[in-house]
Amino acid sequence: MIVMYDALPHASLPDEVTRLRAILAERESTIAQHQTTIATLTRQRDEYYLEKLQLEMRLAKALKQAYGPRADRVGDLAQLLLDFGLKLEALPIPAESAPPASEESAKTERPSSRLRTRGRRDLGTMDHLPLVEKTYELSEELCRCPTCLKVREKIGTEISYTIEYTPASFSRIKHIQCKYACRACDQNGHSPHIELAAKEKASPIDKGMPGPGLLAYIATAKYADFTPLHRLENIFARQGFELDRSTMCVWMVAVAVLLRPLYERMVQRVRQSHVLATDDTVMPLLQPGRTKRARMWIYRGDESQPYNIFDFTFGRSRDGPAQFLKNFDQTLLADAYGGYDGIVLDRDLPRAGCWAHARRKFVEAEPTAPEAARAILRPIQGLFDVEALAKDLAPDECLRLREAESKPVVESLHALLLEQKARLLPKHPLAQAIGYALNQWKELTLFLTDGAVPIHNNLAEQQMKRIALLRKNSLFVATPRGGQTAAILSSLTSTCQRHGINPQSYLTQLLANLQDTPVNELDSWLPDQWKKTQAAPPTA
Repeated sequence: MIVMYDALPHASLPDEVTRLRAILAERESTIAQHQTTIATLTRQRDEYYLEKLQLEMRLAKALKQAYGPRADRVGDLAQLLLDFGLKLEALPIPAESAPPASEESAKTERPSSRLRTRGRRDLGTMDHLPLVEKTYELSEELCRCPTCLKVREKIGTEISYTIEYTPASFSRIKHIQCKYACRACDQNGHSPHIELAAKEKASPIDKGMPGPGLLAYIATAKYADFTPLHRLENIFARQGFELDRSTMCVWMVAVAVLLRPLYERMVQRVRQSHVLATDDTVMPLLQPGRTKRARMWIYRGDESQPYNIFDFTFGRSRDGPAQFLKNFDQTLLADAYGGYDGIVLDRDLPRAGCWAHARRKFVEAEPTAPEAARAILRPIQGLFDVEALAKDLAPDECLRLREAESKPVVESLHALLLEQKARLLPKHPLAQAIGYALNQWKELTLFLTDGAVPIHNNLAEQQMKRIALLRKNSLFVATPRGGQTAAILSSLTSTCQRHGINPQSYLTQLLANLQDTPVNELDSWLPDQWKKTQAAPPTA
């Protein structure tokens, strides 16, 4: 901004030096005032500009959460389709998908409209379902030909399928234990030696009524299907069994107490992981007046210790993870939460960062500086493309691929971040995203030195959706014991999901047998080990 001043005519200048100095000082003061005004206006302009960018970014984030996809994508639809088309052209066409040579072959090879129906599964994948056959025949009257009145012969059949559902039902099991006594001893005045026939363990809960199957169903419904107990109460009532939600809550606490030894064993195994991923989210705890913002933490073991462990704490202080990680001495994969800093420094643990978190910052800032943000996002996407190629490789092979492909990308990206940061205002959203990445650079680049370290923490973050659904449907946990119950049962159902196990089948067998299992055989009931025994053929 240039300020023009009217020059005084030479003839109007006074001859006295004192007067000249006074005029000069007055003009210098005016210039200083204008410069101060210019600086103030410039600062206000920058503040308004940054505030506008912040509001635009918040609006774009809110619109994405309400209407947009959850994936971190940028760019318009036309560009995405163009990129997809270029990738599609580069793919080889398999022989079985080549177009038919003639029109007749095209007609014969065209699948029926039934098989082409979108979303319908091939019935061959349903062979494990029980099959009920129903045969339909013509009556004697309809079986006669309307022309010659002779009886028509059966020439074939047409087969179609329907899928039916039979609602679950409750049943009572009446246990009758026979008593035996020696009448001869009783008549002779001796003890009759009364003996009661042994009864099978009917309920895992001491002097309780629910069987293992009912307890497993309630636990699965709440902690795997996220159905709150008050809805289960209504579902049971429709099936003719009235069960109060408070009773089910007491049963779940008792189940968690019974399963705690297995949970503790899973905790010990998870601490032996080479790479341990962690994250946390809010789990409201009921308190007088208003709920307390307690936390639920996830600790996801690597493939050598394939267990998902949830841990309930009263807050987000570092005491929670510090207590859980007290015996852990390997690599910790986490976000930029400052509570991990002291733990990592005290024990000199390697800490890996999450490129998905870093990428999300740039995606959110993209509307405020589209060209610069996309220039940064392109190499970050290149890192994820390399990881897609290394998905099934051993750690050593993965490390060699990263050194050849990812390391040059990371080095050029670091130079690009420094260059872009120098051009932006410190409080610019893109500058803040760059600052986040540079502050975490050591953690973000650890994957270049260890092939077993993933570049993102998405697998642990995905498990936080379980707690979000539980929180949305059940609202809160009523007591600290309820939080521990949620942690234990969420750990088992989540680990079952990780291994593709039906949690209800697993929990039914577990509850029926765990009390009689010696401590040294506890590992056989870990979900991954149980799955192996179920898949193994029976021994002769």
